[in-house]
Amino acid sequence: MSDKFIYLDNAATTKTSPEVFEAMKPYFSELYGNPSSIYAFGGKAKAVVEEAREIIADSIGAKTNEIYFTGGGSESDNWAIIGAAEAYKSKGRHIITSKIEHHGVLHTCKYLEKNGYEVTYLNVDEKGFVDIEELKRAIRPETILITIMYANNEIGTIEPVAEIGRIAKEHGILFHTDAVQAYGHIPINVDNENIDMLSASAHKLNGPKGIGFLYIRKGVKIGSYIHGGGQERSRRAGTHNVPGIVGFGKAAELALSNMEDRIKKQTELRDYFIKRVTEEIKYVRINGDLTKRLPNNINVCFRFIEGESMLILLDMNGICASSGSACTSGSLDPSHVLLALGLPHEIAHGSLRITLSQETVKEDLDYVVDKLKEIVDRLRSMSPLYEDFVQKEER
Repeated sequence: MSDKFIYLDNAATTKTSPEVFEAMKPYFSELYGNPSSIYAFGGKAKAVVEEAREIIADSIGAKTNEIYFTGGGSESDNWAIIGAAEAYKSKGRHIITSKIEHHGVLHTCKYLEKNGYEVTYLNVDEKGFVDIEELKRAIRPETILITIMYANNEIGTIEPVAEIGRIAKEHGILFHTDAVQAYGHIPINVDNENIDMLSASAHKLNGPKGIGFLYIRKGVKIGSYIHGGGQERSRRAGTHNVPGIVGFGKAAELALSNMEDRIKKQTELRDYFIKRVTEEIKYVRINGDLTKRLPNNINVCFRFIEGESMLILLDMNGICASSGSACTSGSLDPSHVLLALGLPHEIAHGSLRITLSQETVKEDLDYVVDKLKEIVDRLRSMSPLYEDFVQKEER
């Protein structure tokens, strides 16, 4: 094992920043009051919860009473989709989504299909973009919800959210977007993009795990998802996670304050890595769009390579990366996202996802590319498929 440590799996989770951790600390042991209590000690906790709510609302151009704190992105997705399905079922039971959504959306849609709803799963092109014309054709009088992610968690492609939102609005259909990978990384404005509901999670932007939010536009009538007390304006029961909410607010504040510089830096590093890999390693494919993608996302397939072996060898060299979503890391099946792009199984199996942080430097990426060249050569030397391919090429 290497003494070196380079963490490049920031789409899975990020390090909680020191500023966020310091902001959270008092609310564990000093100012630990319950925000729902009526005495002054609890009032201090309530004040910081509302302060965080205001920071987050401002970050997406929303009102404070449209932000609801949740336990994370998956809960927010579940609440938005199931809540809308139940609230609008008198109008219809048809939902539109895409084949490359996070499983927080896909599995929720599958759940609804078992309960009498119909779901249309839109195709994407070879770069991961939803087909807008197919979306228009899929709309029916009984369509009640369109749920399309803002940016894909595996390949980084940023969807045409504003156009999808406009189409949904024209047809009087709710539009939800899973923005877990996008929020805090690229600018988002819910009014400009006609977004009715938006899911986000703190741990993707150097905040703590276990806290997220759901934006629900005023006038969208979805019910409670967790029943109990009157927290979150009686729409999401449960004692507030005050330290988590404070941490989320601080993480959002920091993310917005340096977003422009971070986008510039990460885009340059991303493109530098892609250039080195494509020029120095044969038979590779960059997945996702090269420009309309998250600044920190790199997804590449190496032909004649098995992804799991590559990840193990990277780990032995002190490099943390992934082959897809962290939520499916235990699966032996190739990525559903890559298969939706039209990649055959044997190529999709050789995928590598690298996601940068604001601490990533060029020297880190040089080290990774150098190690990747060695690893790819080693694994291909053991591949009969590669040997056959080379022999055919030489004929």
